[in-house]
Amino acid sequence: MIILKDKTITDVPGFTSSGIHSGLKKNKKDLCVIFSEVPATSAGVFTKNKVQAAPVVLDIETIKHEKSQAIVVNSGNANACTGEQGLENAKFMAQKTAQCLGIDEKSVLVSSTGIIGVQLPMDKISSGIEKACSSLSVDGGDDSAHAIMTTDSYTKQIAVQFEIDGKDIFIGGIAKGSGMIHPNMGTMLSFITTNISIEKDMLSNMLKDSIEDSYNMISVDGDTSTNDTVIILANGLAGNKAVSKEDDSYHKFKEALDYVNKELSKMIAADGEGATKLIEAHVLNAPSKEEAKLCAKSVITSSLVKAAFFGNNSNWGRILCALGYSGAEIVPDKVAIFFKDDSDSIQIAENGIGIDFDEDKAQKIMKSGHVIITIDLKMGDYSATAWGCDLSYDYIKVNAMYKS
Repeated sequence: MIILKDKTITDVPGFTSSGIHSGLKKNKKDLCVIFSEVPATSAGVFTKNKVQAAPVVLDIETIKHEKSQAIVVNSGNANACTGEQGLENAKFMAQKTAQCLGIDEKSVLVSSTGIIGVQLPMDKISSGIEKACSSLSVDGGDDSAHAIMTTDSYTKQIAVQFEIDGKDIFIGGIAKGSGMIHPNMGTMLSFITTNISIEKDMLSNMLKDSIEDSYNMISVDGDTSTNDTVIILANGLAGNKAVSKEDDSYHKFKEALDYVNKELSKMIAADGEGATKLIEAHVLNAPSKEEAKLCAKSVITSSLVKAAFFGNNSNWGRILCALGYSGAEIVPDKVAIFFKDDSDSIQIAENGIGIDFDEDKAQKIMKSGHVIITIDLKMGDYSATAWGCDLSYDYIKVNAMYKS
């Protein structure tokens, strides 16, 4: 697999995109359209929050159709908690996009992100969709990545290339997310394009499985959004034999998709509102995969752990505490804990108690931009990884002023 540096969703053959300013925000791009030149096999995964935004409600039904061809996304307004009018507005976005592109309304998926509880200004949305559809370009992927941002400080983009059946397969992805991020799919949006030929049930099952070890293993603040959405479009233009079973082609594509989703997930976690570092919790030797995931997520979501890492405070007791209330079956007296960065590592606890360690070395590791907490449960053969960030003063500043 080749990582395509500085490439994005429109570097996948057969896809164009655009990102424009429609007026939902004062002076930033706020609306995008992603378009496949041919109808594409589609799959989606959506928030588990019982309060679901209008676009999510609409997409859950639309994604059932065999093919999709376009995605229209706005930022600045979540179109959530907006009642029947909000649902009608989401439907209008699909209708307007379909009309502008000359495609079936049922082949258009809709997504929104931003402030909750405010109706969309449909005059701006309508003219914005016209502008975005007329601006589609093979160079438009970066503009799309900017247009879906809210409190993000940078875009999240990735593209990879590999071969199946002697054909070049590409996967590109863009994502947004900085706050209201928590496992169970925060506000987190991800849109993935690929030119592989694959049957819909295969793609759907693969995506659902992939998000369990990627997006559902990240947390910024413990809040699960009303709008979480991951959508993948596979246009089949690679010309490979359609993937219809879990064979070598399936597993090769799945490995690449997992990589894309995990990298986007780490970008989201690292860009948590007010964050100064990416924190990775890696749990080893758990009695089951589920126990490993419970432990990793509990550590990464702990406010006390997150605050300690902001202060570069090697308070390992908070980590052990989070393991204890995770719901996983652990034996505290067996647990070992290590800190690691890109160049060094240090052990700070063994058999559930602290050991002598070099505090200066620990401080140096904790001050790096990417810190890995390795937790050895010594109870089995299973592992899991979760990603999050520290909890800083700036998180409070951002969210104290973000109106709903």
